[in-house]
Amino acid sequence: MKKRKLKPFVVPLMYVASIAMLIGSVYCIEKIVNNAVLQGSEVEEVEEVILDSSEEVIEEPVVDVPVVNTDPVIMRPYINGNVKIVKNYYDYQADATRQEESIVYYGNTYMQNSGVDYGMDGTEFEVVSILDGTVTEVVDDEIMGKTVKIKHSNDLISVYQSLGSVDVAVNTTVTQGTIIGKSGEANVSTELGNHLHFELYYQGSVVNPENYYDKLLGQLQ
Repeated sequence: MKKRKLKPFVVPLMYVASIAMLIGSVYCIEKIVNNAVLQGSEVEEVEEVILDSSEEVIEEPVVDVPVVNTDPVIMRPYINGNVKIVKNYYDYQADATRQEESIVYYGNTYMQNSGVDYGMDGTEFEVVSILDGTVTEVVDDEIMGKTVKIKHSNDLISVYQSLGSVDVAVNTTVTQGTIIGKSGEANVSTELGNHLHFELYYQGSVVNPENYYDKLLGQLQ
């Protein structure tokens, strides 16, 4: 076989071509790697967005629910707005004039008024229970007239005297505002005419009813 001698410019040309191919290969590999990295970061961003969206907490508006107060307020033993006080409760801390006006004279004896007398210019009016309770006593007393006693919760007892008529019986359960009778007269206070003598007892002691009206039953002290 006859040997052929390469021309002087062929060898450098081959070197240049090899280097060019090497550079081209490196460029292609780098581009492929960059594309893969870019696609991977885009996937991570998408996953992050999805993750953030899934973890978002939607707060519902807080709605204030009104609290119903079940503690009753002590009412007056009448509902007619024309009824007024005709004789006050005897208060040891009141002035001398007020105390004198709160004295009851009967049978040649002076007595301290243990309740409040309500009247309406001698006109009959309806008498109501000041709270829910149970009727424990109904009597027709010669001195005090027809009397109704009601026991309430929280160790409170109300007594309605000088009634002209009674509409409840012993052991009857009444609700606040229930008509228990009508005002009338009593021999102990004939000068007052038609009226209601009302007494209030708290924890076994007689108290001034005027100091307890419009108060919450559970807040008594």
